[in-house]
Amino acid sequence: MLHEKLNWRYATKKMDPSRPVAPGQLTRILEAIQLAPTSSGLQPFEVIVVTNPEVKAKLRAAAYDQSQLTDGSHVLVFAAWDNYTAERIDAVVAEIARQRGGASDTVTAYYERLKGMYLPRSAAENHEHAARQAYIAFGIAVTAAAFEGVDATPMEGFDPAQVDEILGLRARGLRSVTLLPLGHRAEAGDWLAGLKKVRKPMDALVTKVA
Repeated sequence: MLHEKLNWRYATKKMDPSRPVAPGQLTRILEAIQLAPTSSGLQPFEVIVVTNPEVKAKLRAAAYDQSQLTDGSHVLVFAAWDNYTAERIDAVVAEIARQRGGASDTVTAYYERLKGMYLPRSAAENHEHAARQAYIAFGIAVTAAAFEGVDATPMEGFDPAQVDEILGLRARGLRSVTLLPLGHRAEAGDWLAGLKKVRKPMDALVTKVA
């Protein structure tokens, strides 16, 4: 089943604007993102769901006129924390305590040690670490979309500074990392539709150390 879905999906180049993603499908994709693993469970990113046509048009302009951003019904913007701070890490600890019915000395001590590791690092190093966590969730979003029969186009081809400005991300301590338009493929006009999926042979991809 998993392999079938991964073979079905591809980086859709042309979306059909008359076929929006259903609310239930979107909800399940977002729930999969919520469940994605991240380092120490910090989830140091947010996902901005854009459906406003004017905002999507601005994102398209910032992404070298890629039409999926306006033809797809939704755009997911993965935005990572610009830095780790004591306040952000403490908020994670507080949420753990809230959901588990009380504070834990073990959990508190763990995150205090984590602050000792993360806080002395540069903001640039911490942002790069946060961005890698966002990419884990991003990959799960692509897979979840395939299970929903929803087409998705992973995008790194955009101007992050422009996207940050359009969405007001810097003021929220966030920086855009990647975009994921969601919709349904329009095979007419999509040069990639129907082509064989090409990947490295397994022996070139995997090295086994026994």
